[in-house]
Amino acid sequence: MINGVLLDMDGTLVDAFPPIIRALNQTFSEFGLPQMTAQEVKRHTGRGDCGMKALFGEHREAAGARFLEIHDEDYLQRITPLQGAETLLLWLQDNALPCAIVTSKSQSRAEAQLDILGWSDLVQAVIGKIEGRPEKPDPAPLWLACERLGITATECVMVGDGVADMQAATRAGSRALGLCDGFSATELTEAGADFCFDSLTGVHAWLKNNR
Repeated sequence: MINGVLLDMDGTLVDAFPPIIRALNQTFSEFGLPQMTAQEVKRHTGRGDCGMKALFGEHREAAGARFLEIHDEDYLQRITPLQGAETLLLWLQDNALPCAIVTSKSQSRAEAQLDILGWSDLVQAVIGKIEGRPEKPDPAPLWLACERLGITATECVMVGDGVADMQAATRAGSRALGLCDGFSATELTEAGADFCFDSLTGVHAWLKNNR
């Protein structure tokens, strides 16, 4: 029985990649690093923080700071909800299924995005990146989210588009639903996904049938 839903944010509920891609490639240009395609960026972000850090190599500290500076210039104005995201959140609310955001995005940025989208009241907890807090694929953020929701990991399902989401869910003891975008169904399944879908519509239908 499912008593709660954990949701990744970027690539799962929102298309936040345009400002990420722009900021990354501008940073790469300034530091003399090769450019990346949108698909390559999605795959790196889907591997969790370790994947992002690896992008800058020996310039990790300086380039990382510059990336955030560029990204933060306009990211709140360039966020687009993915199709079916708000419908899913409203359905969870209407059916008294608590949900939490579990993201590798910083806590403050995640909360700001939810606020500007008008979703803050639709989620019961937000677990973002805070210094010293483990990140996906570590299961700790999922356990913390479950604690905030008042449920156990075995009672919930994690929805995400990255291998880090699937790995974290498996390690936490939760079921995992993968969204195929940056990663294929095969890759997500190998990382621990129980089921994979091409859109949130499929996730929504699965949740309706497996409450």
